[in-house]
Amino acid sequence: MQLNYLANLSHYVPELIVCLTMVMTMIVEATYENGEKSKPLMYWCSIVGLFCAFVVLCLSLNQPPTTAFFNAVVIDPFSTLMKIIMVLGTLGAIWLSHSSNDIYNPVKPEFIMLGLGVLVGGMLLASANNMLTLYLGIETLSILSYALASLRKNDERSSEAGLKYSLYGGISAGLMLFGMSHMFGVLGTIQFNGMAQNIANLTQNEILILIPSFLLFFVGIGYKIACVPFHMWSPDVYEGSPLPVTAFFSIVPKMAGIAVLLRITISFFSNDGVMQYSWLGLLQVIAALTMTVGNISAINQRSIKRMLAFSSIGHAGFMMLGAIVLGVDGVRSVLFYGIGYMFMTLAAFAITSFIQNKYGNDHFERFSGLIYRKPMMAIAMTIIMFSLAGIPPFSGFVAKFHILSAIIKQGYMTLAIIAAINSVISLYYYLKVVRLMVFKEKEDDGEIIGFSFVNQSVIVMLVIPVVVLGLFWAKIMAVADGAKLFIQ
Repeated sequence: MQLNYLANLSHYVPELIVCLTMVMTMIVEATYENGEKSKPLMYWCSIVGLFCAFVVLCLSLNQPPTTAFFNAVVIDPFSTLMKIIMVLGTLGAIWLSHSSNDIYNPVKPEFIMLGLGVLVGGMLLASANNMLTLYLGIETLSILSYALASLRKNDERSSEAGLKYSLYGGISAGLMLFGMSHMFGVLGTIQFNGMAQNIANLTQNEILILIPSFLLFFVGIGYKIACVPFHMWSPDVYEGSPLPVTAFFSIVPKMAGIAVLLRITISFFSNDGVMQYSWLGLLQVIAALTMTVGNISAINQRSIKRMLAFSSIGHAGFMMLGAIVLGVDGVRSVLFYGIGYMFMTLAAFAITSFIQNKYGNDHFERFSGLIYRKPMMAIAMTIIMFSLAGIPPFSGFVAKFHILSAIIKQGYMTLAIIAAINSVISLYYYLKVVRLMVFKEKEDDGEIIGFSFVNQSVIVMLVIPVVVLGLFWAKIMAVADGAKLFIQ
């Protein structure tokens, strides 16, 4: 038994590296005195640890799929690529926190430690192969996120964000657990493969019990993705949280939720039947509503951070379309979308963060005339806005094109039309930022300190993949094509 567990741990090295990094940051934090504001050793410890996890994940992309811990987790190319996205997102958020004034200096170490803990939960969720592991992943990810949302304890909005997040999270977790208990009662197992096999042999009465159980189960997943109607917490929490935390929430929990939604959908509902029609029908309605509500709500926002929060809801709806496809096309399209979305989100929030450091808020007007003050940053933000809107030749266009192509092949023409209309709607608020940067006069001549040479270089490095993925997407799509789901 002990040898078996040691063998299993050999497949779980990236998660162990992140856990060890979190422990090391705690130890390093304990060596500092209370009055010390700058803690570079802790910052670099987290960067090095995450980079090591990233390298190990990249090296394991070509490894054959396997399970560990008595089939509780599955290590396959799909989960590995999702973990790479989450690790890079965490790296970007930690870098952003180091330069941001939105997080108080004394609690920046807490952000690093809590962020690493959330990452562990997200990685566990991406590899979940039974209901217990899935629930543990969601709760690990969620409970630490509540603390992250309220890091600015002297700010009422941040405290409100943490309270709303925890209230919604507690209710959704309870509903999901209630649904999971009924699913276990009907199907007799918590293993995904066993549940999938038993679904095909259900009686009519069992199906009538299982359909509302899956609806309750979806509440927990929908809450993490922030899809309609479980999105109510998202704008207030994103606006009230410190800006690096908002960037982090936009990537890690969202991609973890999308990963488990894809695995559940393909594992359980690949066979024709009442259950498949019910689940896919639910996803179609929610995806359409999520895209529409997210984009329409973003139009009248005054805060860039709040606009990006509603925008992320719209993007979640777009990624949900990949789950409806039930095949390789959907999986690879979502993975490509996730890679591009991660770079776009980090770059957008980084530029917004430094503007907020200068003016104390992130209103649209603060970007006026940026092209005359920091032309490189204005060009970078323009590329990001164009890409988020789905304008060629950037990665956002390629990502949306492949998802639309996949759902059209499956005959979902109505969904494709709704998605296309929502992309057009998003042009309004994305191009509003571009108009202010390029065509409006600058507010003042004051220096934006955050746009140092190093920070501008990092932002440019984040923007380059957005362009490269749009022009040379075939190689990345080939990698995503090999990242198939392993069902065992």
